[in-house]
Amino acid sequence: MGTDTIAAIATPLTNSGIGIIRISGPEAIDIVSKVFRPKRKKDIKKAATYTAHYGHAVKDGKDIDECILLIMKGPHSYTAEDVAEINCHGGVIVMKKILSCVIEAGARPAEPGEFTKRAFLNGRIDLSKAEAVMDLIHSKNEFAMETSLKQLKGALSEKIKLLRKEILHSVAFIESALDDPEHYSVEGFSEKLRVQVEHARDDVQKYIDSSDNGRILKEGIHTAIVGKPNAGKSSILNVLLGEERAIVTDIAGTTRDTLEESIQINGIPLNVIDTAGIRDTEDIVEKIGVDKARDSVIKSDLVLYVVDTSVPLTKEDEDIMDLLKDKQVIVLLNKSDLDTEVSETEFRERGFNNITAVSAKNLSGLEELYEKINELFFHGRVSFNDEVYITNMRHKKALSNAKESLELVLTSIDNEMPEDFFSIDLMNAYEELGYIIGESVGEDLVNEIFAEFCMGK
Repeated sequence: MGTDTIAAIATPLTNSGIGIIRISGPEAIDIVSKVFRPKRKKDIKKAATYTAHYGHAVKDGKDIDECILLIMKGPHSYTAEDVAEINCHGGVIVMKKILSCVIEAGARPAEPGEFTKRAFLNGRIDLSKAEAVMDLIHSKNEFAMETSLKQLKGALSEKIKLLRKEILHSVAFIESALDDPEHYSVEGFSEKLRVQVEHARDDVQKYIDSSDNGRILKEGIHTAIVGKPNAGKSSILNVLLGEERAIVTDIAGTTRDTLEESIQINGIPLNVIDTAGIRDTEDIVEKIGVDKARDSVIKSDLVLYVVDTSVPLTKEDEDIMDLLKDKQVIVLLNKSDLDTEVSETEFRERGFNNITAVSAKNLSGLEELYEKINELFFHGRVSFNDEVYITNMRHKKALSNAKESLELVLTSIDNEMPEDFFSIDLMNAYEELGYIIGESVGEDLVNEIFAEFCMGK
C-alpha cells in the first residue's frame, strides 16, 4: 500500500480540449490546496468528498490556468485513497506546468499503471479487474470492449472465486476428517468429490476453450486473402473495406507486397492481409511478395482462398490448395457473374467444405461469407448474456495448470489413494486459480503487469 502521494497527467499528452492532472495519496488534498486557488474563498482541505470547485491553478501567486478541481476522498475513490483531479485546458505546456507545481508541492511522479496498482493493493479491485482496465483502454472493437467491461465488473472474478470456494470446502473437510476421524467420516466422500472435481474441471475447460474466441474478440481474426494472380483478391479486399484501397488491374501480379487493413464485418473484427498472387516467378520483387503470401497463410487464423471461376484450375491452384491443408479456409468462387469453368465439387473432393460463390463486381454472396465466418469462429451468434471469454494468456496458463491438478485428483480417486493425496492437488488447483484474481502472486509479477499500463492510469 502506497504511503506517499503520487501525481501524473491522466489524459493524452497532446493539445486537446481538456487535460487532467490526477493526484492520489494521504497528502493529495493538502498538496492540491497549495496549487489551486478557489474562486470563492474556501478551505479546500475541508472540502467534502465528491465535490467540484471552480478556480485557478497558481504558482507563486500567479494564475497558470482556469480549472475545475474534483475531490474524492478514500476509501470511495479509484485508488481507495484520497484523490484530487485538476481539470484544466488541454495544452501540453499548461498540463506540464501544473504537474510541475504539484510535484514541487510534495507529490512524486507516478509510475505507469500506479494508480490502478494502488486500487489493487488497497483491495478495491482484484488483479483480473485491474487487467480488464487496460484491456478496456486498448479495445479495438465492440466485442473487446464488452468483454473487458464484463471482466471489470467482476464476471470472471466471481466465477473464479466460486470455484475456489468449492475446492477449499473440500480441502477443509479432508483436513477435518484426518484430524478428527471420530466426528468426520470419509465414507463415500471420494465419489462425492469426484462429481465436484469433474464439474470444476469442466468449468475450467470451458474457460480454456473460450480463450481462442477471447483472443479473436480482443485482437481480431487474422485473415489472409490468397489465390493465384488476377483471381480478384484485391477486388475482394476493396469490397470488404467498402473503398478502393488496393490497386486493381487486368495485369497479373499487380500486388507485389502484403497490404493490411483492420475491418469489422457485422461486428466481427478482421485483420485482413491482401497478398501477392501465389505462383512460380523469376521476378525478384514478385518472388518476395509470394514468399510473404506463404508466410501470411502460416500465421493466419482464417484464409479466404479466391478462385477465378471463369478459367479452369491450374497447377498454381493445386500448389495453393496443398499450402492450405490444416488451415481454416473459406473458398471464394469469384467472378460468379461470368460463365464458370470451375464447380464446387472440385473443391469438396479436395476436402474444402466452406465454399461461397461471390462476385466482387456485383457484390453478391457477401452475406453468406459473413455468416460462414461467424459460424467458423463463434459456433453461432456471439452472445454476451452470461458468457465469459478468456482474453488474457496469463489467465489461460493458470487455468491450464489448475485443470492438470484437478485431473490428478481424479486419477488419485480412481487409484483409491488416501484422502491426503487429494488435498495436495486440490490446493494446487486453488493456488493456480488464485493467480488469476491476484491472490498468491509475487511482487515481481504484479510490477510486471502494471508496468504495461499507460501513465496516469
